[in-house]
Amino acid sequence: MNLSEKIRNIPDFPKEGILFKDITPLLKDSKALKEAIVKLADLFRDYEIDYVVGIEARGFLVGTPLAIELDKGFIPIRKPGKLPYDVLKISYELEYGKNEIEIHRDAIQPGDKVLLVDDLLATGGTTLAATKMINELGGEVVGCAFLLELAELSGREILKDYEVKSLLIE
Repeated sequence: MNLSEKIRNIPDFPKEGILFKDITPLLKDSKALKEAIVKLADLFRDYEIDYVVGIEARGFLVGTPLAIELDKGFIPIRKPGKLPYDVLKISYELEYGKNEIEIHRDAIQPGDKVLLVDDLLATGGTTLAATKMINELGGEVVGCAFLLELAELSGREILKDYEVKSLLIE
């Protein structure tokens, strides 16, 4: 199956000049979704992983089934104000603005090995911010997994200190 055909391009979203990669058609197709999750899991099966950490929102859609496939727990990184307990927050720059993410301070313990997951690697800013949070909590990022990577935006370069693997590269 050609999984790339299951990614829809939406021009000028969320603002003019941005080409949004919509994974909804892939998520809707049960066979494509299963194949994508199994193939992504295969890239990291030999790694020592304690938890899969997913970045809101589409990282949850990939990260949760990936955690199940790898038989690991799932930890969410959320947008501000969504987590009910004591949080660690970090601010960072996006290609089209600023953002913040949060994680529960007790979600990761020193020495925990985590696989960080998001649907898309673009410039890498969100993922780099997430790695900083995980490191601050004493966790170790053993890899960064993406369903899709936009190579022309060079996000892999900003994550050069981490093992980065993408299922699809455009």
